[in-house]
Amino acid sequence: MADVGQVLELAAIDGKTVLTPEQKAALVTSLKNKLEGLVAQHTDVLENLTPKVRKRVDVLRDIQTKHDELEAKFIEERAALEAKYQKLYEPLYSKRYDIVTGVAEVDGITKGGDETLVDQKEKGVPDFWLNAMKNNEVLAEEIRKRDDEALKYLRNIKWCKTDDPQGFKIEFSFYTNPFFKNSVLTKTYHMIDGDEPILEKAVGTEIEWYPGKCLTQKVVEKKPKKGSKDTKPIIKTEDCESFFNFFNPPQVPDNDEEIDEATAEQLQEQMEQDYDIGSTIRDKIIPHAVSWFTGEAQDEDYDSTILEDDLNSSDDDEDDEEDEEGE
Repeated sequence: MADVGQVLELAAIDGKTVLTPEQKAALVTSLKNKLEGLVAQHTDVLENLTPKVRKRVDVLRDIQTKHDELEAKFIEERAALEAKYQKLYEPLYSKRYDIVTGVAEVDGITKGGDETLVDQKEKGVPDFWLNAMKNNEVLAEEIRKRDDEALKYLRNIKWCKTDDPQGFKIEFSFYTNPFFKNSVLTKTYHMIDGDEPILEKAVGTEIEWYPGKCLTQKVVEKKPKKGSKDTKPIIKTEDCESFFNFFNPPQVPDNDEEIDEATAEQLQEQMEQDYDIGSTIRDKIIPHAVSWFTGEAQDEDYDSTILEDDLNSSDDDEDDEEDEEGE
């Protein structure tokens, strides 16, 4: 039998999961068990009720059970609906990729004629993903000026689910570039199932930097200490801030390794920040890339504005239809 708590959480949080018949049954059972568990924890409250009030509360519990059954059905249908539309998005993402990379041309643009030499060389939409990410506040904080040249070679970003129900993988595809050998860099988030999704660990691709091109390290020249016999400057390599540190995420120590409270808090903060970056790319940048590229999505209410516009447009259409019928 499936872990009912796990089934409930993965369905509630990850609407793209398609539930099996066993999981569907477990979902209803889980909702009931959660309620019964809460009641068991507060038996003192029930025991202190008068018989009449207790009877009313029992009826309310029956109503709650029916509500939970409907809620389970809602979660199931939402999961199926989101899975359906995720498949419908794919052809749109493919068309976007073709236009951005110059594989396909849009209607109304013809080769030759008044095209300048620059126009002929300029294919697709240059720096599309770089500008889309830099227009997002969360990602802009991670991208340094020295990262720009490497990120201009970014060809596409996409994501997919992993075998872990709540986990996901983000894939960055790059053109051949002078910075690193990898054509694809990935970041995979492994989650722990439970009452709330918990990040277990994140794994990134090891970047194969070309000599002297590593963006996550810098060479520092330091003067020798006063009184030192060696007067030559000391050359050191130090880690530095870069977007590409995203592929070298903070790691959780082994169980045998003890860490103090301050270190643990710092690690938790780093992991939360890392997950925030990953979820921002997955949930905002990838589905709304052109709106981030143009800057339209910088408005905090962007998503809700789109929804309101769609709803208003739908209402207007219905009003028009009613007016036509009235005539």
